[in-house]
Amino acid sequence: MPAPPPVPNCSEWRTGWPLVAGALVGSGASPALFQNLSSMFVPGMTGEFGWSRGAIAAASGLGFAGSLVVPLLGRAVDRVGVRPMIVGCMVALAAAYLGMAAMTGRLWHYHLLVLALAMTVPGTSALVYGKLIAARFVAHRGMALGIATSGLPLTTLLLPIVLAEVIEDFGWRGGFVALAVYSALIALPIALFAIRGAGPVNRATAIGPAQVSGVTAPCARRDPRFWRLGLTGLFVNLGTIGFVTQLVPFGIARGLPATQAALLLTAFGASQVAARVTFGALIDRFPPQRIAAAVAFVSALGFAVLQWRELTLPALALGVFCAGLMNGAENDLFPFFAARLFGLRAYGEIYGTLIVVALVGSGAGIIGFGMLHDATGGDAVGLAVASAALAIAGLLFAGLRDRPAQG
Repeated sequence: MPAPPPVPNCSEWRTGWPLVAGALVGSGASPALFQNLSSMFVPGMTGEFGWSRGAIAAASGLGFAGSLVVPLLGRAVDRVGVRPMIVGCMVALAAAYLGMAAMTGRLWHYHLLVLALAMTVPGTSALVYGKLIAARFVAHRGMALGIATSGLPLTTLLLPIVLAEVIEDFGWRGGFVALAVYSALIALPIALFAIRGAGPVNRATAIGPAQVSGVTAPCARRDPRFWRLGLTGLFVNLGTIGFVTQLVPFGIARGLPATQAALLLTAFGASQVAARVTFGALIDRFPPQRIAAAVAFVSALGFAVLQWRELTLPALALGVFCAGLMNGAENDLFPFFAARLFGLRAYGEIYGTLIVVALVGSGAGIIGFGMLHDATGGDAVGLAVASAALAIAGLLFAGLRDRPAQG
């Protein structure tokens, strides 16, 4: 039987809100932001270099090979701490954006830079910020993680409007420079300032023996629930990430001008904020597996609705909102379940390995959506695949047993 929800503890928020705020800003600049906004750069790159949508998607998907190092970097987080990882990854992220701004038309150059982006995931995601929050919050862990991981959808919601103006005035290269400035000169200083009072987190044992209970990473990998959880991330990303990287061209193909098509990214970002905050609160009070399954089925329905060709802009935005809900909730549920089921003893390595499994879905989705579009001349098949993938994720969540792992 699932454990009863803990008694609310308001002192968690009195002392821990700066952590949540810092995580919100820091995670908002993660390489997943480029995933969400990459379709804004597609028209410019195809126009200048002649690359097809399928070729761009393939390069982006193959770049996720960089995720293979995430478990090793997660182990480094467990051993040396979160701050060095945050600084190193966000500086590397900005450098990769500047490299994209300087591209000369060689597709392998783009491939290599997306690979570099993928390798910055450990220092810009719930792998570092989730470890801090899970150590500080117990009664309100779901809500804290929900707010903290809302940084990415908030930037996805707000940045397209600004970035569209930058790209219009300075071209797609100026857009990449803007992302570099945001990452290194805005988000990084704010995040470091906000988490400065987090306390000693350089080693797992530094945050107290009661808070680092849990299993080792090899023990977690022997638990079938580890792979079930990883597969939920794979199927969610297969549908949602592949779709969002094609979202602006998808809107243009439905007859929208580029500026209105960019509003679909805003709808996707809005779904992320709504999902992470709302479902973060719900999983503190109700069985999280049921919440996760319900959201996945709603997203599957959203993809099915988007098959209709006659949808107006408001209806398209609503369909995109529903389709993106699971991607938003999953980024809250993933670190929540990792800490809940396996503890904090080896959180960085366990969560890092789960990210690798999930990113396989990201790569397959990005490549698949682009190539299916090129092969079929439309998005119908990709949308059908996404709907099925989200339905499978819902079934996997529904069968996830909720008990602590045994070491």
